Amino acid sequence: MNMVLDLQKKLLPDLIDILGRRYRILRYIRLMQPIGRRSLASNIEMSERVLRSEVTFLKEQGLVDFQTMGMTLTEDGQDVLAQLEVVMKEVFDVRAMEEELTAKLGVKEVHIVPGDSDDYPWVLKEMGRSTVNVIKRHLLPEKNTIAVTGGRSIANVADMLIPDTDLKETLFVPARGGLGEQVENQANTICATMARKAMGRYRLLHVPDQLGRDAYESLIYDPIIKEILELIRSSTMVVHGIGEAMAMAERRNSSDEVLEKLKETEAVAEAFGYYFNADGEIVHKVLTIGLQLEDLKNIPTVISVAGGRTKANAIRAYLKRNPNQVLITDEGAAKEMLTKL
Repeated sequence: MNMVLDLQKKLLPDLIDILGRRYRILRYIRLMQPIGRRSLASNIEMSERVLRSEVTFLKEQGLVDFQTMGMTLTEDGQDVLAQLEVVMKEVFDVRAMEEELTAKLGVKEVHIVPGDSDDYPWVLKEMGRSTVNVIKRHLLPEKNTIAVTGGRSIANVADMLIPDTDLKETLFVPARGGLGEQVENQANTICATMARKAMGRYRLLHVPDQLGRDAYESLIYDPIIKEILELIRSSTMVVHGIGEAMAMAERRNSSDEVLEKLKETEAVAEAFGYYFNADGEIVHKVLTIGLQLEDLKNIPTVISVAGGRTKANAIRAYLKRNPNQVLITDEGAAKEMLTKL
């Protein structure tokens, strides 16, 4: 197939452009269906005239259905898109990027979604869909416990979950306490959403993410908190995001002293309450209740979900410290990392 694609790129470059355009249309309809033509054109930055021609062709092929509420994919459209996703990884050299990043980052697996979530927020949903597929592949035969953090990337993973018999008996737990941010991005909310959509079970951790020493000491010995922490630490899988250091410090309402320290130490990444510089060294640690870095060594599968070219440095820095993972990212972050590796 690689030889055919190489020949097409050289002899029929217009064909590749058309294929890519129709692929983007089908992907976005799947994500947002039912969706109107004007909204679709705006979101994929395509003129309504060009889009009208394309969706008419897709309808004639039986891939798209027009309804009063908007356009939806037909069953054939779903099947064609699933097959097209495999082909498009070769067309856009995504497969080669995945292999190169896997080797250079030293991780177990890298899965790259086409697009850049910095420019197109819907790419986050595609990362969520990819993450769900990876989660299912890494489930143990029985007694799965999945710990999840908060944040937009993981919220999109929850959005992409659908009822599945493989996940029916799974226990979902929050990996961290709450950050005091938007409720839909809280680990507890994401955990409950995943359990509901997957028809699994969940337990919640009703504590703040950041605590003073006295509060921390009293809470970790509370019998209920202690029991939930033991569940979290015995997870069979962790799904977490990677944050930019300063953005995460501001979300935590960190003091001016902490912000200044992060600037002086050139912190670029944050995960699990740890802040890292570009070399992957820990430069600051927040006193938190939940999973700690050392706990990850005992968990069979750890999945990092982060994308956008602006997060490339954060992803690279974190994975220098914790390479034995699966990374779900997008094309924007992948290309940026490869230019610097």
